[in-house]
Formats: sequence, structure tokens, C-alpha cells
Amino acid sequence: MVKLIMGLKGSGKTKTLVDMVVKAVSEERGDVVCIEKDKKLTYDIPYTARLINASEYGINSNALLRGFICGLHAGNYDITHVFIDNFYKILDDASYDAVADLLDWMYDFGKENNISFTITVTDDAESVPDRIKRYF
Repeated sequence: MVKLIMGLKGSGKTKTLVDMVVKAVSEERGDVVCIEKDKKLTYDIPYTARLINASEYGINSNALLRGFICGLHAGNYDITHVFIDNFYKILDDASYDAVADLLDWMYDFGKENNISFTITVTDDAESVPDRIKRYF
């Protein structure tokens, strides 16, 4: 499953994501991972979730994010949920086609490995193509 939380800057996306991480940690039986661009959520995310600063690992492109997610799973088959904050800021290609391709890959990868993805995206929900809207 892939779920997008989309809205313009200041619309409360990150707060919603933090609330969802807290809920996932308390309710899910597996491990929860949260990937962010910078160290902003350190004090908001429960210590039981694995908080990852993408900048520390040099994750700055679509391909690197995809490989990093594969590596996370290869090292821990117990991951049930991956949260990603500020999705566009991590990617080097935030064109709608590239984003849709990555979301489609996450959907397939998640389905094969029983991992859910929840992602915040700063964009106008009305302007994105249907290929991305299907993940709302």
C-alpha cells in the first residue's frame, strides 16, 4: 500500500505523518521506519521507530532512495511500514512521471514484501496527474 498526504506548505502534512507514526508504533506488530530529509523530527518520532536522516546517507535521488529502501528490507524483514517526509526534497527528479514511476515501484515492492508506505508531498493535489492521484 502507498498513501500520499499531499498539500501545500503549512497545511499540516508533517503533523499528520507524525501522528500516523505514533499510531503505527503502538498498533503494528513489525518495525516502523521514518525517512526524512533533515533532522527535524528527532523529538517528535517515538524512539521505537527507526528515524533516518536521508542526508546522512547521501540519499539525494530517486534511484538512491529506491536502493536504500531495498537495503532496509534486506537488513530487516520485519519492517511493516515506511514513512517518508518531504518526498520531493529527497528526489533529484520530481517530475510527475518520475514520481509516479517511483510510487508504482513502491506499491509493487510493498505488496510483495507486506510493507506500507506513507509519504508527505508538498504540491497542489488538484494539479497532479491521475497516476499520482490514485495514491491519495
